Amino acid sequence: MTIRVLLADDQALLRSAFRVLVDSEPDMEVVGEASDGAEAVRLAKEGPVDVVLMDIRMPGTDGLAATRLISADPALGHVRVVILTTFEVDDYVVQSLRAGASGFLGKGSEPEELLSAIRIAAGGEALLSPTATKGLIARFLAQGGADDDHDPARSARLGALTVREREVLVLVAGGHSNDEIAERLEVSPLTVKTHVNRAMAKLGARDRAQLVVIAYESGLVRARAE
Repeated sequence: MTIRVLLADDQALLRSAFRVLVDSEPDMEVVGEASDGAEAVRLAKEGPVDVVLMDIRMPGTDGLAATRLISADPALGHVRVVILTTFEVDDYVVQSLRAGASGFLGKGSEPEELLSAIRIAAGGEALLSPTATKGLIARFLAQGGADDDHDPARSARLGALTVREREVLVLVAGGHSNDEIAERLEVSPLTVKTHVNRAMAKLGARDRAQLVVIAYESGLVRARAE
């Protein structure tokens, strides 16, 4: 199966570099390029697109607004957004996760990291294992007053989770993979995946990235400054 990638960046030179890199892989291809968020949303709708590499700062409709529009469209429920940023720690990145992005990646990342990010996102996973991402979420929520961000509706929905699903959610919020969670709980990775999928369905989350944000915003997991 070929992963169809849409590039959204206002710098033509960067888009060209990303295109060469992506098209060099046998399992993926660039199916479109956008210079701003509005064009990215339009091309995503025209499709077919699996993953959008989205620059967060673009003129007009920026990457944050575009991500929110894509994730809010039921017809684009299969589209995954990976935010590209020049900043390791940026408040907008967490806002993008809240808006529905599957994760973020620094523009200074190695080529193999970018290609791996595309495959991870296309597979429905989230780019939440790196320490930088977990630290970013924790610092942002801790400094921004996490208690003020709690969503009462989501907190109430936690009551629909089973004890095991809550346990798995806490571990997902810690950035652990299914295999790591399975080893810790002494169950199979398939069982963990089932719990994760059920938690996403009950909490209205698109993917693991949103599960992490919900875990923090609902108060299930408390942010700690590092």
